[in-house]
Amino acid sequence: MKEQRIVFIDYIRVVACFLVMLVHASENFYSGSAAGLVGHTSLLPDETTRFWVSFYDGTVARTCVPLFMIVSAFLLVPMKPGQTMGSFYRRRFKRVVPPTIAFLLLYIFLPFVFGWFDWSQVVADLKTLPFNFPSMAGHLWFMYPLIGLYLIIPIVSPWLEKSSAREERVFIGLFILSTFIPWIHQWITPEVWGECFWNRFHVLWYFSGYLGYLVLAHYIRYHLDWSRSKKLTVGWLSFIIGAAFTGWSFWMKAIPGQVISTPVVEWSWEFCTPNVLLATFGIFLVFSCIRREKAPALVSSLSRLSFGMYLMHIFFLVPIANLVIGGNAAFPAVPVWLAIPLIALLTYICCAVTTKLISLIPGHKWLIG
Repeated sequence: MKEQRIVFIDYIRVVACFLVMLVHASENFYSGSAAGLVGHTSLLPDETTRFWVSFYDGTVARTCVPLFMIVSAFLLVPMKPGQTMGSFYRRRFKRVVPPTIAFLLLYIFLPFVFGWFDWSQVVADLKTLPFNFPSMAGHLWFMYPLIGLYLIIPIVSPWLEKSSAREERVFIGLFILSTFIPWIHQWITPEVWGECFWNRFHVLWYFSGYLGYLVLAHYIRYHLDWSRSKKLTVGWLSFIIGAAFTGWSFWMKAIPGQVISTPVVEWSWEFCTPNVLLATFGIFLVFSCIRREKAPALVSSLSRLSFGMYLMHIFFLVPIANLVIGGNAAFPAVPVWLAIPLIALLTYICCAVTTKLISLIPGHKWLIG
């Protein structure tokens, strides 16, 4: 049976995949280390870079991860009638786990082959592998909460099938409240509502995190019956307000020439903060207003390839960024305003071509999903 595709979801995947690369392209301009991608410390060379990183990484692209989360939930919740927990797990994990494991290993061994680091780093990464992603694959952190979301779907799906709109709004309201906790941690107290050194599970723990996006996705699909014009108006307004605050929050803290702790400059860039949630809700509503019976062939193709593109993109982004930046983030080969999207676009094209070629090989799903 041919898969029935939701057109606006294909558009979201295509755009969100590019936004991930835009985020990582931006990181090369405020990394406090020679590695390129951001680590524990950040350093901006000048005011121009400060503005464009804030704009691209914060204002434009920060919704990328929650968009992927909300898309997954929108498509998978509630589960299909008669589908068991076991069959759901088999179908989901068969698609995402083998490619994830393959790329976890590739990010350990290929950088060694490329001469990016020595054998001691390979050994260190292999020791870490059973517990977390290797040093070169920081972007694969996303796979762990995504798999966690898949694990919880069979548990919450029966409730969502029977829940009323009002009951879901209660959950979403508590989720929204939980998104203020990172701000409270930053500005008021590191421990709130029961948190202490022997307990990390605050009172809203079970309403927090990406589960909130899951319930929000279900609510939008089954209970939000706004007109198209209202969705567009509320969507654009929500995105502009949330995205503008996200960009400003970085600009406000990132002082050029100073080495600053990355969590300090990214204090409002966590994906479960009020501003990112608002921007994600808004832009998702905007995309949902796309009225096309069928997406263009290129969009559909890129949507299918987006998972593989995401998995591999660091392999392309690192050398492309090095080529464009030339070792000096303050004076790249082209102006910063152009350099950041150029790195992302070249990476995107390379990933699309490579993933397409791999998709022509038998058994490609084990590598790119």
